Amino acid sequence: MTSAVTLIRASALSGAAEYAYAATAPANARLIFLAGSCPLNDDGSTAGVGDYAAQAARCIENLVIALRAAGADITDVISTRVLVASTRQADLVTAWEVVRDAFGDHDVPSTLMGVTVLGYDDQLVEIEAVAAVVD
Repeated sequence: MTSAVTLIRASALSGAAEYAYAATAPANARLIFLAGSCPLNDDGSTAGVGDYAAQAARCIENLVIALRAAGADITDVISTRVLVASTRQADLVTAWEVVRDAFGDHDVPSTLMGVTVLGYDDQLVEIEAVAAVVD
């Protein structure tokens, strides 16, 4: 199945970004709004306590599960927001590298944010996403 998402590269903007600056989906696309994907294990415990990379990886795993349940794939994601509970840029970058690698060539528009706290005990990372599919 071909993705309905078209990534747009804005050559007039900085080439330093590791993602497309915009994305579109056709008018007949079904949008899927995903709740923030958290680094939770199957038993509800927090995965990778103290480890930004491990938590980002678990968030991606849970995101893929939610996408599949909605009839979508990671290549159908049209945008993401990555929340990292830290004031240190290095921690944000650690989480971002995992997310970037998981998306590979499908480098959707993304926002990376440092926040003060997230909802679960020991939670350091959360990933929000929107996807678009044509059924």
